[in-house]
Amino acid sequence: MERKKIIIGSRGSILAMAQTELVVQMLKEKFPQMDFEIKVIVTTGDKDMRTNWGDKSVSLKSFFTKEIEKELLEKDIDLAVHSMKDMPAISPEGLICGAIPVREDNRDVFVSKSGKKLMDLPENPVIGTSSLRRAVSIKDLRPDAEIKPIRGNIHTRLNKLETEGFDGIVLAAAGLIRVGLEGRATQFFSKDEVMPAPAQGALCVQCREDDEEILKMLEKIADKDTTEIIAVEREFSKIFDGGCHTPMGCAAEIVGDEMIIKGIYYNGEKLYRGTHRGKREKGIILADELAEKIRGNIDEGK
Repeated sequence: MERKKIIIGSRGSILAMAQTELVVQMLKEKFPQMDFEIKVIVTTGDKDMRTNWGDKSVSLKSFFTKEIEKELLEKDIDLAVHSMKDMPAISPEGLICGAIPVREDNRDVFVSKSGKKLMDLPENPVIGTSSLRRAVSIKDLRPDAEIKPIRGNIHTRLNKLETEGFDGIVLAAAGLIRVGLEGRATQFFSKDEVMPAPAQGALCVQCREDDEEILKMLEKIADKDTTEIIAVEREFSKIFDGGCHTPMGCAAEIVGDEMIIKGIYYNGEKLYRGTHRGKREKGIILADELAEKIRGNIDEGK
């Protein structure tokens, strides 16, 4: 029996809701006869605002997805929208990423209190981020910077910038753009300045793997290039055990029939960088090769 109404699970944050609304709009354009309802689900990550710097035993992958996946498996919802970078490498049994739509800008941005760019701030600026990848990249650009952890959603962090003694904070461009706050960005970092997290700016629309009707619908909003690029970035991440505790970044792009991949990895002492390119269809192999090249440099202490 064909469904008339599709229930979509989402976290309740402003950003999560904005992302889910985007997916609803895409689906409405393709299936105007359907009704779509968003069901807000509270996750562990929403209840527990610890920073990911301390407890290495807690993987923050699935922190924001587990409860939503449970409702999907129990058929309380038909599909769910997640940030792709929150998704563990392996989906729970019975679930699948049904579509990766076209992704938003995957760069990181700097928001400063004074409106000055990072390199123009006075000595010893206090910069807020709870991402090790961002912290290492900022220290690489400004060795005199003091990095302080900052947690919370976009609006909370922007508020803390004003009230908690930060000179600037680092955020994902995609989040600011999706909640309509792009104008707050002081500067967009190039990928060579701050390498994005693998899959940053991409969405994962998750469903049950045996739900043929939903899978057919999701085919209509999947973006082929984005799907290919995300697979490559996540492959690089997998080789370096790309959990939230691993300071690494990766950005791939398709240029003509080539795939160009940039990656960074920080081994606790030094930031290693690499670039690799080759035939587009060999993207996964290229990601493996780039990771091996960086790993080889680490082993040789280059």
